[in-house]
Amino acid sequence: MGPSPRPDRPARPSRAPAADQADALFGLEDLPGPGGIGPARSGPLVGPSFRDSPAARRMLSVREIHAEPAAAASPRGRQILARFPEARVIDVDSHWRIPELHGNEGNLERWVRVKSEVLVLGEKKTLATRVNGRSADWIAPGSANGCAMACAYCYVPRRKGYANPITVFTNIEQIIAHLGRHVVRQGRKPEPNQCDPSAWVYDIGENNDCSVDALISENTADLINAFALWPTAKASFATKFVNPDLLLLDPRGRTRVRFSVMPPQDSRLLDIRTSPVEQRVAAAADFLEAGYEVHFNLSPVVIRPGWEEDWTQLLRYMDDVLPRAVKEQAAAEVIMLTHNEDLHELNLAWHPRAEDMLWRPDIQQAKRSENGSWNVRYRNADKAAAVDTVRRLVAAAAPWLRIRYAF
Repeated sequence: MGPSPRPDRPARPSRAPAADQADALFGLEDLPGPGGIGPARSGPLVGPSFRDSPAARRMLSVREIHAEPAAAASPRGRQILARFPEARVIDVDSHWRIPELHGNEGNLERWVRVKSEVLVLGEKKTLATRVNGRSADWIAPGSANGCAMACAYCYVPRRKGYANPITVFTNIEQIIAHLGRHVVRQGRKPEPNQCDPSAWVYDIGENNDCSVDALISENTADLINAFALWPTAKASFATKFVNPDLLLLDPRGRTRVRFSVMPPQDSRLLDIRTSPVEQRVAAAADFLEAGYEVHFNLSPVVIRPGWEEDWTQLLRYMDDVLPRAVKEQAAAEVIMLTHNEDLHELNLAWHPRAEDMLWRPDIQQAKRSENGSWNVRYRNADKAAAVDTVRRLVAAAAPWLRIRYAF
């Protein structure tokens, strides 16, 4: 595994003083913009745009947009439609119920192509912030659902049927206003926890990859800009895609980017359409310099012959190439693979080789999920032993990498 060049880093505007230097708690009325929330971006990012590059067009070459009428008519919806003027627009009653998309078994043969060529526009009807306590204190209402990447273990498609393109929620102002009110209600964090020593952490990408979403609209930028103004809160999202456009924003230390990594040989089989692992690692220094907090997800850890040695090599590589500044602030989450019986059947139709690694009945056990489907996890003893092994490997090969939690 050799070093890979960092993505070209465009010039950024100078940063204002960090928002967390504020002495007093704020109210929504103290924030600029309509309704107390920072103004939504309506134009392109300042500087050269990665999302207009050939690499971005390979990720998303949208030809078909299924849109709820209200979503299409909204300011954000109109921006997205203008970005893809050649796309065929199809009116739908609900972004969740599109029979020719989610209910069409024939789409399995076009699993990856649908992700590249189809978008869905909808409005987030239920705005709720849920308690988490593992990776983040809170799970924010998502600004999107689904992904243009095609990781074979992703849990999001389990509820989508036979296609899982990106659904963009266009009522971003309502989502940010909801979050702003929630942040104000929490006040200052009373004591440190595993999520963060001082800030309330909100995961803004539970069912989506915010880096990929930034290729489509300003939703990700709007969220990062909003959290930059909130001194008691911090946004967080995991990503497997390096989007240099995010370096043009001004997060002021209030957004945590968690680059998900795994041994490259696993990633090449399981992380379809993602940035190479080496590129994700190489991007960490640029994102830190741009004002982000940078953590890593060791995720998912897949048990297979030789996995311990390959994870050791990855950790040693990270130790070799990451600068001291990244190491001094980095932390990690260790997430063991959770699979799903329905997803296993879907994968057999489009990527059966992945299931040779993911589907291991000899060391896995079934557990009924909250939505009634059957999840498959490593047996308790095997999982506990693997988590202990990962902790030992990290301590030996990358002792600077603090493990925030392991699941």
